[in-house]
Amino acid sequence: MRQVEETGGTVAQAHLRMGDPDDEILRFCEGQGEFGLLVMGSRGLGPVKRRLMGSVSESVVRHAHCPVLVARS
Repeated sequence: MRQVEETGGTVAQAHLRMGDPDDEILRFCEGQGEFGLLVMGSRGLGPVKRRLMGSVSESVVRHAHCPVLVARS
């Protein structure tokens, strides 16, 4: 939030969730109604780290009930 506001952007809402990131993202989306598109970032982990740690964006893409756009840095 701070980074967005420091660059002149406006944050309309912020939500804090505790737990597995992919599960919490999906649970939040289901609780808010129907989304037309979910946009999220990816850190671009390599194949080894992705296998060991898992990829939040990959999990969300697989389980989301709406289209997901993943933006890489």
